[in-house]
Amino acid sequence: QVQLVESGGGLVQPGGSLRLSCAASGSFLSINRMGWYRQAPGNQRELVAAIAGSGTTNYADSVKGRFTISRDNAKNTVYLQMSSLKPEDTAVYYCNADFYLYYGSAPNRYWGQGTQVTVSS
Repeated sequence: QVQLVESGGGLVQPGGSLRLSCAASGSFLSINRMGWYRQAPGNQRELVAAIAGSGTTNYADSVKGRFTISRDNAKNTVYLQMSSLKPEDTAVYYCNADFYLYYGSAPNRYWGQGTQVTVSS
C-alpha cells in the first residue's frame, strides 16, 4: 500500500516562512510527477506547485517568487518552501504523487492527508 505523509504545517505570522515535507512509503517502482495543492474553507482545491520526474516545475501565479518546490528522489520526498507568507495562503495543504506500481503499469495518483497552514498575526 502506497502512502504519502505530509508534515511541517503550523501557525506563522505574515511575512514568515514554513517548509512542508511529504514523504512517500510503500511498495512502488518509481514516482513521476509530485505536487502540492491547497484548499481554503469555501474554496475548491487548487494547484500550488508541481515538479516532474525530470525536475521541471510549475507554480500558481499567486505563489510565484515566494514558494519553491523541490524533491529528493533518494528519500521519495517532495518539499514546499514557503516564504513571504500572506494571510490568503491560509489553507490545508495536500501533496500528491503519480506512482508506477510495477513494470508496464499506468501511473496511479495518491494523496496525502493534508496539513494545516495558518498565516495570522
